[in-house]
Amino acid sequence: MISSGLIEKLDLDADYLYPDSDGKPMADNTEQYEWIVKIKENLEILFADNPNVFLAGDLLWYPVKSTLVNPCAPDVMIAFDRPKGYRGSYKQWLEDNIPPQVVFEILSPSNTKKEMSRKLEFYQCYGVEEYYLYDPGVSFQGWLRQDDVLQPIDQINGWVSPRLKIRFQWEEKTLSIYYPNGDPFLSSIELAKLAELEKQRADQEKQRADQEKQRADRLAQRLRELGINPDDL
Repeated sequence: MISSGLIEKLDLDADYLYPDSDGKPMADNTEQYEWIVKIKENLEILFADNPNVFLAGDLLWYPVKSTLVNPCAPDVMIAFDRPKGYRGSYKQWLEDNIPPQVVFEILSPSNTKKEMSRKLEFYQCYGVEEYYLYDPGVSFQGWLRQDDVLQPIDQINGWVSPRLKIRFQWEEKTLSIYYPNGDPFLSSIELAKLAELEKQRADQEKQRADQEKQRADRLAQRLRELGINPDDL
């Protein structure tokens, strides 16, 4: 371990003190990965027009400028009042000391109770306001900071996130998440299909508009042939 005296003489932002990777994979299986991507990408869409909401998936978060505190990499984290943009890691002392206010964890078989207890303690200690933990097909839990303590959310079914304004439905061991307007969170494939349908609809509208213009042009030309100026009508 590096002594405190030596650390003071070193550049504490050096890569060897605060690496951007912990060497661990983003996900252990396809279902976990799909949920991480689904939550992150839909939140990216939700806050696309807000330049001061930063989102990341599996990004190392260094809460304090000290090598004595190990970082944590939430599966998804959201930091309000922080600008969008590239980060190799989230060094809180470079972010106006603003912690991510909302974090998500998606469980995989390799996650242990001890590990998840440590993460809850980490989020409790370093200022997370909302913490959501999903074990696909098994359980969905949430914690909300009250009186400076992350307290379990007793009624999670129908819960609306105070920060994100999204709604969670937990029924028959199935999680559904909804935008503030009621639209459901969609997978990448579903989003792609929806975009294609919207493109087809736009193309059809343009085709109809073009046909209407051609019909109007033909009518105007016919009126001119009859000696009538269509602009005078």
